[in-house]
Amino acid sequence: METLTHRGRAARVGATALGLAVLLAGTLWGTDDHFPFGPFRMYATSNPPNAPAPDTRVEGVDRTGAVVDLGEDATGIRRAEIEGQQSRYVADPARLAEVADAYAERHPEAPALVEVRIVIRWIGIQDGRPTGRYTDETVVSWQVPA
Repeated sequence: METLTHRGRAARVGATALGLAVLLAGTLWGTDDHFPFGPFRMYATSNPPNAPAPDTRVEGVDRTGAVVDLGEDATGIRRAEIEGQQSRYVADPARLAEVADAYAERHPEAPALVEVRIVIRWIGIQDGRPTGRYTDETVVSWQVPA
């Protein structure tokens, strides 16, 4: 067994102290984007028992007028990626072209899309239980240029 030198011990203590300082700073002032040094609040909070619950989806309309589910199976883009970038899509709807391109690449035989949109289904909740009622809100829509 080798003995740790004073310099080696100081380096380890310094690295540990730095890691703890970054962890503490992230906990106090960080956001989910700073994970693992910031808090991961995704599961640390809950909605009020009578507040509607959001269910976000991406859908398209093809040239025949059919509504197409543009979920992960259809595009390869995970819903979490869409939800995490939702404010960017709202600010620049043309970014939804990426979703249309991903769909066209995976389904070259399918009718072309003419519209892509992000829709939130607000599911009614009463006393923490679903009511069976819902409303759909289109938060951003992009028309494919002709």
